Amino acid sequence: MSRSGKRQAAPFSRGLPKLDPKKLGRKSGDDYGTKAFRAVPPVIDEEYDAPLPERCPVCGGGQFIDTHVDHQYQVEIPRRPIYRRFKVAVARCTCCGKRVQGRHPLQTSDALGCCASQIGPEAQAAAVLLNKELGLSQGKISRFFQALFGIKLTRGGSCQIMLRAAERCQGNYQAIVKRVQQSRWIVPDETGWRIGGWPAWLHVAAADNAVAYLIARQRGFEASIRLIGEDYDGTLIHDGWASYERFWRALHQTCLGHLLRRCRQLLETATRGAVVFPRKVKALLQESLEVRDQRDARTITVRAAKAKADELQERMTKLLIPVKSNPTNERFCRHLLRNVSELFTFLRHKGIDATNWRAEQALRPAVVNRKVWGGNRTEAGAAAQAILMSVLFTARQQRRDAMRFIERVLRALPHRRPLLLAGSG
Repeated sequence: MSRSGKRQAAPFSRGLPKLDPKKLGRKSGDDYGTKAFRAVPPVIDEEYDAPLPERCPVCGGGQFIDTHVDHQYQVEIPRRPIYRRFKVAVARCTCCGKRVQGRHPLQTSDALGCCASQIGPEAQAAAVLLNKELGLSQGKISRFFQALFGIKLTRGGSCQIMLRAAERCQGNYQAIVKRVQQSRWIVPDETGWRIGGWPAWLHVAAADNAVAYLIARQRGFEASIRLIGEDYDGTLIHDGWASYERFWRALHQTCLGHLLRRCRQLLETATRGAVVFPRKVKALLQESLEVRDQRDARTITVRAAKAKADELQERMTKLLIPVKSNPTNERFCRHLLRNVSELFTFLRHKGIDATNWRAEQALRPAVVNRKVWGGNRTEAGAAAQAILMSVLFTARQQRRDAMRFIERVLRALPHRRPLLLAGSG
């Protein structure tokens, strides 16, 4: 099957549905777990009575017995916006003669006059979340606020919110990039993007407690060092892209998921003797994953897993050395031979993933957003995209309320802005 049929723009279906699909939902039994239900609200804001009807809706009778009161609960969103007016005190200092004005903690700006009417911090944070995480375009955000809350917000106003939020999150973004560069391991990846309709690349570097994004015109080493750091000496878990090999101080792990996928693709089109090579490669890679599972289950020791890694590397090298008569197999063989020392790093060093799934997951929301609105129109918009995505998804990793954090950043004075990562001040 050709790669064009596997691209992300292709339809989601992989073929016809199965004739005997599995039953939907969780299976009954001891492993079913707790049945889902909505908890009783901790606070009641409104209370209403639901009296009995005058007559029975079934038979029309007018007398009832066993009368009692049960409770039902409901959670609803407020549709009426809150309109605030700040009485800003303005004066002039007698010592220096400079103008001074007051500021309330709920204000996001000191602007007065023609710019005195503004969107509140929670609404601005919601707009950031809707655009950068949930993928709504600026036009849809405008319609969302108008339809649900009656708040007029133009597309240009929504864009200004993104740029303002990104500018105020700049310090946190730099702290996130620094935290990624200090991590024991990094999982980098990249995907296509657009800036003003021209090709660009969205880069991601995922660590255990932070995720950093970068949108750049370049795809290679020059862009990667801005996230990873040229002198990085930890472990890189990647898909085998040649630019990552230039981080010569780092230890490398090639993603086995990509290699197994390539084996399956070769087997879909291979005929006769051409099936032997991808089958043997697939078997060796799957054997390494079984060794990992045995080590993690403590059925074999860490030392035995390292010895098995050396054995697997030796067997893989012997398989790769002979020239393959099939051109497709030979091309795959040369790729494996270049990276053979990086295939089983995860067996030699516990805590290292065998695949780059963390980066793939970090890119997935951006890929969905790209399908909706294609990319960014300006360099400033691309920079804001990278900053805000880094803050939002790092907040998720930190189990922080991302919308609440953005709202606090927007309200804070420049020298008092909150930090997302502990110890980054």
